[in-house]
Amino acid sequence: MDALALEKKAQRNAELRERLLQLKKERNAIILAHFYQRPEIQEVADFIGDSFGLAQKAKETDADVILFCGVHFMGESAKILNPQKTVIIPDERAGCPMADMVNVDGLRKLKAQHPNAKVVAYINTSADVKAETYICCTSSNAKRVIESIDSDEIIWVPDKNLGHYVSQFTDKKMIIWEGYCNTHDQLSVEDIMTLKQQHPEAVVVVHPECRPEVVSLADYVGSTTGILKYCRESSHKEFIIGTEDGTRYMLEKDSPDKTFIFASKYLVCPNMKVNNLKKCVEALENMKPEIFVPKDVADAACASLERMLAVAPA
Repeated sequence: MDALALEKKAQRNAELRERLLQLKKERNAIILAHFYQRPEIQEVADFIGDSFGLAQKAKETDADVILFCGVHFMGESAKILNPQKTVIIPDERAGCPMADMVNVDGLRKLKAQHPNAKVVAYINTSADVKAETYICCTSSNAKRVIESIDSDEIIWVPDKNLGHYVSQFTDKKMIIWEGYCNTHDQLSVEDIMTLKQQHPEAVVVVHPECRPEVVSLADYVGSTTGILKYCRESSHKEFIIGTEDGTRYMLEKDSPDKTFIFASKYLVCPNMKVNNLKKCVEALENMKPEIFVPKDVADAACASLERMLAVAPA
C-alpha cells in the first residue's frame, strides 16, 4: 500500500507540475520559493533563495505575476518592491510567528524612548513594521547593515537571537526586541551535544536565529545561503545541521556524496509547509490570494527595503 500511495502521489505531482508550468506561461508568471518550502515546490521554482535573494529577484523580475512560495511577509515585500505587479501566495494562512511578535504601537513607543536610535528590522516583519523602520536586513547582510548606519544606537526588531549574534560584531548600542523564531529557538545544547557524541567527525553548522548557547557550539554560523555554500565547498563529509528541514533538498542536491544530520526532528516550520503544488496551481488559476499593501505603508516600507538592497550580503 505504501508503494502504491507513493506512486499515486508522484503521478499526481507530475500532473500538477505540468498544469503549473502551463499556467505560468499563460500568466507570464515567475515562481519564487524559499529554501524552507516543500521539495516539490523547490523543484518547479524559477528561483530558490533566502529572504535576501528572494527580495533581489522580486525586484529584478520582468514577469507580470509573482507567485511567492514562502510566508506572508515575503509576499508583502515582493509587492512593496513591485507595486505594479500582481503578487499571489499559495496560502494566505502562511504567516510568521516571529513577525507577529513585534507591533507598530510597541515599536513607536520604543522609538520615542530612544529618539537618537535608528530602527533595523529583520525582513521577517510585517509591512506596517517595515514602514516604521529606517532599514531592513536579513541574516546574510545584518552585520553590514548595522555598520552602514550613521548612528551609534540601534533599535533591533524582532529576533533577539539574531540581534545577540550581530551585537558581537559591533560597538554600537543595540536595543533588542524580545522576539524569536519558534523553529530555530527550540534547538537546544543537548540536541547538539548528543549528536556530536554520536558523530564526532561531523561539522556543526547553525543559523543565527538559534539560541546564543547553541550558536556558541557551532563550527560555522550563517544564513541559509551561507550554510549551503559552506557545506558545498567544505572538504568535510558529515554535517550536523541547525536550521529548517527544508534546506535538506538543496544540501543533498548540491552534495550527494555528503551526509547531513539535522540536529532535531522538530526543525520544521509549519507555516512554510502549508504551501503545496495543488495550492500553487489554484493560486495561478484563480489569481488569488493576492497580496495588497496600502500605498502609504508601501511607500514608507519600500524605503527601508531599498536601503537594505543597497547593502550587499556578507
